[in-house]
Amino acid sequence: MRVGMNPQKQANTIDLQSNHRVVIVVYIPEMSGYYANVFDVMKLCLESVSVTKNVSCEITVVNNGSCIETTDYLNKIYSEDKINCLIHHRQNIGKMDALIGAARGAREEFVTLSDVDVLFVEGWQQAVEKIFNSIPDVGLVSPISSRTEPTYASFSTWSKIFLQKVKFKYEAIPENFESYNKFLESTNWDKETDPNIAWPVIEKNGTKAIVGSNHQVVTIKRSLLFEFVPTLPSLTLVGNNSEYNYIDLPVDLANKMRLSTFNNFAFHMGNKVENWMVEIQNKNLLNNSEKSEVNKSVFKTNQREINNTNLFFYKLKKRIVKPIFLSFYKK
Repeated sequence: MRVGMNPQKQANTIDLQSNHRVVIVVYIPEMSGYYANVFDVMKLCLESVSVTKNVSCEITVVNNGSCIETTDYLNKIYSEDKINCLIHHRQNIGKMDALIGAARGAREEFVTLSDVDVLFVEGWQQAVEKIFNSIPDVGLVSPISSRTEPTYASFSTWSKIFLQKVKFKYEAIPENFESYNKFLESTNWDKETDPNIAWPVIEKNGTKAIVGSNHQVVTIKRSLLFEFVPTLPSLTLVGNNSEYNYIDLPVDLANKMRLSTFNNFAFHMGNKVENWMVEIQNKNLLNNSEKSEVNKSVFKTNQREINNTNLFFYKLKKRIVKPIFLSFYKK
């Protein structure tokens, strides 16, 4: 028997105080072998995103069947309010299923999908959001500037260039030389030798971006997760075109542009922390200490997601069918 009225039913709608969410999947099954130093990489990743995001961004961590030491640490930082949402899976359900499942639960406009070995740099969130807000028809932006991916899952991007929806030219960006070589080195690719090598650059409304991106860390619009990402589970641990099918291809299908920031705002770390990574985090901490706190804004989501035409016919059919049903099935 229910006693009284649930007070939640009398509450007003929820005020959404964030418009950006970072989703990071963690899989550390053991503290040995390949994973011997990944725990430290994970800690640096989470610490870097925590100090570089602004107050309108929240963090979701998905524990995808990690060992007890990792699970205990994630519970600890959640209890300390260092992350906003923590999801536990007892077994590894696969990277894409863990990532997309959590991302679809986000309510924010922007959703950043990240590997656990990404080092975030101060200013990444503002740089990514500026591209979305300044350039029309952007579907995905990575804070890792990528020079060699201009044709990967970028048909829709090149079509907009061809139709002159955006300005395009090849441009030298010497300030990206060192950071891009760090990325190439982290993936065991050959480093570049010419700091003045040309990058594929687009420009619109005074904002520049690089054509193409990798998928270690990307930001997408939330709507993309429901309109073009497959609804069936991937059932893949990692790889096997799962990133392409669930992140890369949907951007092209949506006829949106795939870009990365003009300058580099994140690094791929691999499975071991190096001194230069710690130095970058120390700079993040210094910049964070100089930030002034601002009040959170209230963000209004689009409440017109229900198809009004379908809703009209649903109500019409309901008015017709209900009396017919009651006439046939009387009490």
